Amino acid sequence: MTHPADPAGPTHPLRVLAVTNLWPEDPTSYRGIFVQRQVTALRALGHQVDVEVIAQSRGKLDYLTAGPRVRRRVAEGGYDIVHVHYGMAAPAARLANHPATVLSLYGSDVNVPRQRMMTKVGWGGTRARIYVSHRLAETAGDAEGDIIANGVDFSFFRPGDRADARRRLGIPEGARVVLFAADPARQVKGYDVFRDVLAELHRRDPAVRELVLHAPGQLQTDLVRKFDAADLLLFTSRRGKEGSPTVVKEATAMGLPVVSVDVGDVAEVLAGVRPGAVVGFPDGPVEGENRQRLVLELADRAAEVLRDGRRADGRERNAWLDERLVAQRIDAVYRRVLAR
Repeated sequence: MTHPADPAGPTHPLRVLAVTNLWPEDPTSYRGIFVQRQVTALRALGHQVDVEVIAQSRGKLDYLTAGPRVRRRVAEGGYDIVHVHYGMAAPAARLANHPATVLSLYGSDVNVPRQRMMTKVGWGGTRARIYVSHRLAETAGDAEGDIIANGVDFSFFRPGDRADARRRLGIPEGARVVLFAADPARQVKGYDVFRDVLAELHRRDPAVRELVLHAPGQLQTDLVRKFDAADLLLFTSRRGKEGSPTVVKEATAMGLPVVSVDVGDVAEVLAGVRPGAVVGFPDGPVEGENRQRLVLELADRAAEVLRDGRRADGRERNAWLDERLVAQRIDAVYRRVLAR
């Protein structure tokens, strides 16, 4: 179920410890940027939010050894809330045995069997669980979970000058630019499908060209410039590998049309947004004829968007994704937990 967003108690600032294995540890990293943005938005509400990072630079063994460290920090910090971000961090936080523990689940921690097992180990003792999509809560079999999608910084991700962005990136004005939203080396992001769709689009229109959002050491301002320069975001992640893809929400905030496979909550995020489309996966494995049908349907929908040529109306339709509003919904969960 989705709980109401109205605060259930006093609105004084809270002391919160965020425990996570997803956190950008340097200015050019985007790992866990959505967790960092949520922490920033909660701080803007007046809460004191400290962060304890598990694993990452400490290595995977830290998943097993971090428990005493987290327990000490909780005992010494006088925190009102312990908020665990991502199921892999949950076992270490469980040892702290804090009476007001909230767990946010994001995708692979529910969808991938090995990670889901660790999530279940750390599940006990949580007073509320937050899922980034209805589909994820359904997969987890958790009818009591809160559904709160990750937010977007609408003040940063806002439409700019397309001609200027293309000039800075060296893209001809007449090009039809299709954006790939991730690192092509990450197999779960489906670059092989994207590449085949792009080839089909280029066969129909030689002006079609690729732009890759990911680049090592890239600043966030470069991301915004690429969103501005593109005509379309084509999202092709593998089935079952996404919870609530942030990049799709960022694209809608930028007014960039999106054509996506039906993963995570993209059908909810793109509902009513025009131009754009969500394409369902075929029944059975995505291979052979099934794969070819998926590629051709994605190409058909993408070609329609490129012919249309308009920017999308997602910024207006998805104002509810503003991270300031999302922070208020998280705050309401905190208040409800404390009121118990």
